[in-house]
Amino acid sequence: MDTPLARELADLSARRRALEAAKVEFTGDTRVLTVSNQKGGVGKTTSAVNIASALAGLGAKVLVIDLDPQGNASTALGVPHSADTPSVYDVLIDEFPLAEIVQPSPEDPNLFCAPSTIHLAGAEIELVAQVAREHRLRRALEDYLVENAMDFVIIDCPPSLGLLTINAFTAASEVFIPIQCEYYALEGLSQLLGSIQMIQKHLNPALHLSTILLTMFDGRTRLAQQVAEEVRTHFPDQVLETVIPRSVRVSEAPSFGQTVIAYDGQSAGAIAYREAAVEIASRIATQSKEK
Repeated sequence: MDTPLARELADLSARRRALEAAKVEFTGDTRVLTVSNQKGGVGKTTSAVNIASALAGLGAKVLVIDLDPQGNASTALGVPHSADTPSVYDVLIDEFPLAEIVQPSPEDPNLFCAPSTIHLAGAEIELVAQVAREHRLRRALEDYLVENAMDFVIIDCPPSLGLLTINAFTAASEVFIPIQCEYYALEGLSQLLGSIQMIQKHLNPALHLSTILLTMFDGRTRLAQQVAEEVRTHFPDQVLETVIPRSVRVSEAPSFGQTVIAYDGQSAGAIAYREAAVEIASRIATQSKEK
């Protein structure tokens, strides 16, 4: 039957088959992406953990660094992050080696997490008096990668431009911005680009915007389509072809301590994130060959 539901099911089946056939090679170089957006509620943490899980499923070794005091990325990856758990706070303030706090995620043997705890909420204030306060995460990560090879490091930032986010920008080479397909998202994007330029000028010249992912996309609304068109017009090389639809499964997964990839890997939301991960990995492979 040629109905909207039948067409949607046929499309999902075709996309599943394409994903099963997709093959991605990893060069061995570590790519460090900071997932950031000053606007809250845009799917930032959700995108960080689901892209990380999807990349791990493709065979990449992935480390997620949870820099948000809320610890939502740690929760989604099934990693303990109670107040007495060694965390990113200990790395930034007490100079713990990153290797002492990294935990494997039960979701995938290729997936690891440096958890956040509530103590991180006070780190912004405590960092002010620290020496080399903007470079603490970068130095810890560099030391960690000497002994622990990773294909991807994905840093989940809080929705603000404080010292935690500045540490993430200084440690990363790429910025990955999830954008909700609503009008206010465009205002937040212009502010974030200004912040990235400031970091490039003063702290990390290698930082660049590599990836924009459109999230919470509702194809039934003209507004979502207009926002998507406008973002693609301004950033034709950075915006992924894949868009992430609004999905109940994506919203449900964290309450079970899982990403949607583990919770329901055949759902529309999971398929979209898996497609985005293939696209990111393929783009990175192409960029590496060009260099």
